[in-house]
Amino acid sequence: MEYTVNALARLAGLTPRTLRWYDREGLLKPCRVTGAGYRIYGPREVDRLQEILFYRELDLSLEEIRAILDSPGFDRKAALQSHLKGLREKRERLDRLIAAVERTLLNEKGEITMTDKEKFDAFKADLVAQNEARYGKEVKEKYGETALKESGDKLMGLTEEAYQAWKALEEEILSALSAAVRTGEDPAGAEGKRISELHRRWLGYTLPNCTPQIQRGLAGMYVEDERFTAYYDREISGCARFLRDAVEAHSGTGN
Repeated sequence: MEYTVNALARLAGLTPRTLRWYDREGLLKPCRVTGAGYRIYGPREVDRLQEILFYRELDLSLEEIRAILDSPGFDRKAALQSHLKGLREKRERLDRLIAAVERTLLNEKGEITMTDKEKFDAFKADLVAQNEARYGKEVKEKYGETALKESGDKLMGLTEEAYQAWKALEEEILSALSAAVRTGEDPAGAEGKRISELHRRWLGYTLPNCTPQIQRGLAGMYVEDERFTAYYDREISGCARFLRDAVEAHSGTGN
């Protein structure tokens, strides 16, 4: 089966921007490019992307991953065994990834047929863990463990269409923030209000009851925690602060 950038990103739980970045870095090239300029990925690229994500979970850099995958002696089955060994050392956080590796080994031996969707289920599940790391403290403090579990269940229960819309909305927010900072927009102005509303909608996909208080609390974390600041400021500095200020100005004011 072949996939476009958007389709493969949706399947793997990534953003199209990430796949384009992997292409530019020479890590994952499409099997062909159409006359209209669309990247097309086939079965070999799907398997290579799965390997890339396994290695990323083992905290290898992109340069290290590329060197391993492009090595003349690279053995996919041996590499999967290595992944399995490493993942067992991180069992508490990576149980789902371990199961994915085990099933992939069976697939390689021909004992089962693994769908492309199954190859990426574990990585999608890891988004739940990331979501808990980002927002778990705020949700647990105000609404308890039940609310946190409901958030994870909601993320895992998203349909393909809803998941695609969620990721597209994330891309729209990041692009809008970069543009707003570059042009010197006022967070309290019309564009800040629009971005605040986009952010509220985005949170609503994974937080069952995203109140203005929760939105403001989470937006504050983007400035207080350097990890989140780096995520939002990866294209231009000031995006995390703009989002925080926009949410402060507009959340709960009828936006």
